[in-house]
Amino acid sequence: MDMILPYVWAFLVGGAICAVGQVLIDFTKLTPARILVSFVVLGVLLGALGIYQPLIDFAGAGASVPLTGFGALLAKGVRDAVAENGNIGILTGGLIASAGGVTAAIVCALSVALVFRPKDKA
Repeated sequence: MDMILPYVWAFLVGGAICAVGQVLIDFTKLTPARILVSFVVLGVLLGALGIYQPLIDFAGAGASVPLTGFGALLAKGVRDAVAENGNIGILTGGLIASAGGVTAAIVCALSVALVFRPKDKA
């Protein structure tokens, strides 16, 4: 049972974050783009305050995969780069920290675009 529990927590935390996004889409006039940006900014704020890392430690991918996790990654990258390189880290830290994930997303999107050809629905 101890081996399954981390997966359960990841599912519940990630599902709760996604459920909040769905509630915002369904019951507010916010556009999906504004909700996505809000989640990233919330992740940056919680990451900068050191609040989001304990959630990532607790829920693993359930907290690090959603957009709030991307925001927390940006904040952590900036914090680490500023400590290592000084003020130039403000500009470079987020890019360095997220480069692997962004590259993976681009490569996967390109691969899918090459394999599957979109067709008109008509």
